[in-house]
Amino acid sequence: MAGRFRPTPPITRTTIRGGETPVPAPTTAPPGLDLGLTLGPLRRGPADPTFRVTPDGSIWRASRTPDGPGTIRLSVRDGAGAGAAAAEPKAEAWGAGAAWLLHHAPALLGAEDDPAAFVPRHKLVLATHRRRPGLRLTRTGLVLESLIPTILEQKVTTTEAYGAWRQLVRKFGEPAPGPAPEGMHVMPDARTWTQIPSWEWHLANVDGKRSATIVRAARVAARLEEAALMDPQAARERLELIPGIGPWTSAETIQRSNGAPDEVTTGDLHLPGIVGWALAGDRTTDDEAMLELLAPYAGQRHRAARLILLSGRVPPRRAPRMTPGNITAL
Repeated sequence: MAGRFRPTPPITRTTIRGGETPVPAPTTAPPGLDLGLTLGPLRRGPADPTFRVTPDGSIWRASRTPDGPGTIRLSVRDGAGAGAAAAEPKAEAWGAGAAWLLHHAPALLGAEDDPAAFVPRHKLVLATHRRRPGLRLTRTGLVLESLIPTILEQKVTTTEAYGAWRQLVRKFGEPAPGPAPEGMHVMPDARTWTQIPSWEWHLANVDGKRSATIVRAARVAARLEEAALMDPQAARERLELIPGIGPWTSAETIQRSNGAPDEVTTGDLHLPGIVGWALAGDRTTDDEAMLELLAPYAGQRHRAARLILLSGRVPPRRAPRMTPGNITAL
């Protein structure tokens, strides 16, 4: 299947006004990538202050890198469609973290991913794989920026989690460097997360268990960021040393920070039923049965699960949606 792709086009890189270290030679990005599909998992809701899609199809991200805050704009040159094989990706960055962001842009766009290693074993997966040839697994190289919003999503609705992330980043983060779209912010640094007062967590509708887990993680942020360079299993073990971080949270984080194609999420409220329904017509599937169904995709189980989710085949709803909580009313 790899033979159908054209040679990898280079990323056009632009360094920014403001004294950043010039970035040397351009690197490469995967051919035919779909920007939206590839970077979509990094977006925490439609109003995420760290992520923006503009009308021209560009994707802007504001990140806190080891070198400091930075903004990166990713686009496809000449107005080519996001999935066009001949399209040339372009990356521009601003701020103290600009050089770091540009250096890691290829991995962010899936240059380290190997979709040719994936072999569909089910008709549904094969059909989705063919319809979504531009899917790549992103690798951000940053742990905390995926870990904290994932902790916020523990055992609450996505609406609650997205609202909390939006409120905390806007209040305690800083405006994104450069000509970023209005309202974009870089998330707070690790020290700031540890100093957020208890009443601010309360106002953001974050309970004490989740806020305490975030504070514990932020206090050892440097050690956790090292996990981005580890193999996925070791990275997950490093994260799970923190009380309050379990398999669900570590998998969701490492999928993004490490671009791990085999890190399937367990402990999820919906995923086992969706996988079971899609592959076996069984909506009562639990984690153990889900892993059995995904066993033929060993080494690529996360990609298989993403394709199943992208297929749109989900079991019919039988129960009402989870009701959002409101700890501010307590």
